[in-house]
Amino acid sequence: MRTLQNLVLRFLSLAVLCGSLGAVAYVAQAADQQPAVGSVAPDFKLLSQENLPVSLKDFRGKWVVLYFYPKDFTKGCTIEAHNFQVDLAKYEQKNAVILGVSVDTVESHKAFCDAGGLNFKLLADTAGEVVAKYGSVRETGTSKVAARNTFLINPQGSIAKVFLGVDPNKHSEEALAALAELQ
Repeated sequence: MRTLQNLVLRFLSLAVLCGSLGAVAYVAQAADQQPAVGSVAPDFKLLSQENLPVSLKDFRGKWVVLYFYPKDFTKGCTIEAHNFQVDLAKYEQKNAVILGVSVDTVESHKAFCDAGGLNFKLLADTAGEVVAKYGSVRETGTSKVAARNTFLINPQGSIAKVFLGVDPNKHSEEALAALAELQ
């Protein structure tokens, strides 16, 4: 009888372990999957460079260009942010706002905006939760940063277009063209 109990306990332990590993694999898989076009964009609340909370639902009724980028002050990210700033009036004419998200801090975003003359919101996702919700995690050695992905979100809050692994040199133009097509 004792041997049967040990066998049952071992089986249950193995089942729990396998279930846990499956859950971990599911979470890892979910972090790599972007929300599909037509699905409701995952909501979030993050702090902006002004240290004020910003939620996606704050922008219902507007188009949102939600762009993820790896790091403030790096070459590609600086180019991409600069190009969005240059085109900002064109986005505003299309009833669109630009929201940049990275795992950098509020303070880093403030300095980046000040240095680059950026007049749109950069959001601090230091825990990487929103980056993961949008399947935009990129591992770099021992740390994780945001992958260079963009989501166009329509005024009703649904994903209208997804750009993966964008070229920072021409991405603002691509996003504007897609926005024009979608409208």
